[in-house]
Amino acid sequence: MEEFHTYTLPNGIRCIHRCVKSAVARCALMINAGSRDERADEHGLAHFTEHGLFKGTVRRKAYQVNCRLENLGGELNAYTTKEDTTVHATTLRSDISKAAELISDVVFNSTFPERELNREREVIIDEINTYKDSPMDMIYDTFEDMLFEGSELGHNILGYKRDLARHNGDSIRGFVGRNYTTDQMVFASIGNISDSRIERIAERYFADRPATVRTHVRTAPKPYVRFEKSVNRHTHQAHCITGNRAYDILDPKRLPLSLLTNILGGPCANSILNISIREKHGLSYNIEASYTPYSDCGMAVIYFSSDHDNADKCRELIAQEIGKLQRNAMTTRQLSMSKRQFIAQLAISMEGNEGYMLGIGKSLLVHSEVDTMEEVYRKIESITASQLMEVANEVWSDPSALIYR
Repeated sequence: MEEFHTYTLPNGIRCIHRCVKSAVARCALMINAGSRDERADEHGLAHFTEHGLFKGTVRRKAYQVNCRLENLGGELNAYTTKEDTTVHATTLRSDISKAAELISDVVFNSTFPERELNREREVIIDEINTYKDSPMDMIYDTFEDMLFEGSELGHNILGYKRDLARHNGDSIRGFVGRNYTTDQMVFASIGNISDSRIERIAERYFADRPATVRTHVRTAPKPYVRFEKSVNRHTHQAHCITGNRAYDILDPKRLPLSLLTNILGGPCANSILNISIREKHGLSYNIEASYTPYSDCGMAVIYFSSDHDNADKCRELIAQEIGKLQRNAMTTRQLSMSKRQFIAQLAISMEGNEGYMLGIGKSLLVHSEVDTMEEVYRKIESITASQLMEVANEVWSDPSALIYR
């Protein structure tokens, strides 16, 4: 038995299913459209559209959308990223058909009534205000805006209050018509449901939509000039991000960089930076490294917060640790332990069926194919110490920096 069942509906919507033993089932419609697909006067519109999907359809009012699965003990949710929008549902396996129908209804039949949108606009403004209270969130967005200056990848997903004031039902319908095309969609599902049954469900609720094709092409970010900027935010702590552009999601070096990032500042207490900055020197409670790949580029960063007087010392120590990775190959034992840790983290993260479903759906959406976890583990095992040194030198040479003081 194959691990995944993949098929394509006549209108171009790709589908993937994994059968697992569980009383709970999950499904999602993933759309390859996010904030980078907004036009210059549309900032925040992708996220506003996601919220608008829940505000009523041709056959349901907003409260009926919200109650359809909740009354059954399930839930409907959605999120927006720079490059995709996902509407997903969780139910008992007996209710999976109802979940698929509701997702289809909100994505394809939403009416975006102005009265509901005006109310939801205030909710998003509150979300923006909440985000402004978090220097950690703000510095990530500000850094990314500078790193991808002039590109739609750079701007904030939520948008700003002035942006939201321009958006209405017509704006949303224009965005949906331009970006929510069937060739850019994947229906993903997971649960104790046979392949034939889930295929019938997908055909019933998604196959009757007319085939549509996206006509615009994303523009890759232009090269950027290294920067170093300090901003006075009157925060109790200094917040700092240092980083650089990195590999895109299809680059073969993506996996070595993911492993290197985990070694450097992953979630485990024995990451290099956690041991150096927090455990050995006691300079920071919160320090982490992350890598975000996009379809045509990526971003690798290190973030930390500390007392103002310790910020420069933290940056010096980070540079020292990166320098060691650039100059010295890891020993066989070090590399083996790092791979084992990384593989275990991936396995644990995929233990939850929702994360697994969203992962395989995104993979099909972007790669048009899906590796099994065993194939991913084999690729990790094949990474060499010289590859890690190579990506360390390519990505972490002369990084940019942004500090909130």
